[in-house]
Amino acid sequence: MARNVEIKARVDDLASVEDRARAIAGSGPIDLAQDDTFFACARGRLKLRELGDGHGELIHYFRADDSGPKVSDYVISPAPDPQSLREALGRAFGIIGRVRKRRRLYHLDRTRIHLDDVEGLGAFVELEVVLRDGEAVERGRAEAARIMGLLGIDESQLVQGAYVDLFAPAKETA
Repeated sequence: MARNVEIKARVDDLASVEDRARAIAGSGPIDLAQDDTFFACARGRLKLRELGDGHGELIHYFRADDSGPKVSDYVISPAPDPQSLREALGRAFGIIGRVRKRRRLYHLDRTRIHLDDVEGLGAFVELEVVLRDGEAVERGRAEAARIMGLLGIDESQLVQGAYVDLFAPAKETA
């Protein structure tokens, strides 16, 4: 199972964060369109990500819903027909939400810097510091904190959970 340390932060000025990211990144940007469908899941989280080119990935992960840097253990499986897989998983488990975003990706060494424009939520920055096998989590947390500083992200901007959690619950109508 792969692991990384992640943070997610709400930002008011994505353009200024991007200027900083561009100045420190080793590569990028790569522009991505992502449509994530989250399914009810007894353990961890299960989402199907459909990418702009029509292929997808089924992603299962365990991650605490804390606001600070946290470890994510994940498995990614290719999904060549995400639309039919979404239907099958939705029928089997139930869909709890859907998140559509435009993502700009930069790389800084082993860290993925995601600049996200999330439909209905706004602008966010997500960092993923990829951990090596057996590497101490604290090293990844320290790296995330360092890059937050370089990007001008304050701890007060960090958010808990996944994007799907930030949507207001739907109200039932009679």
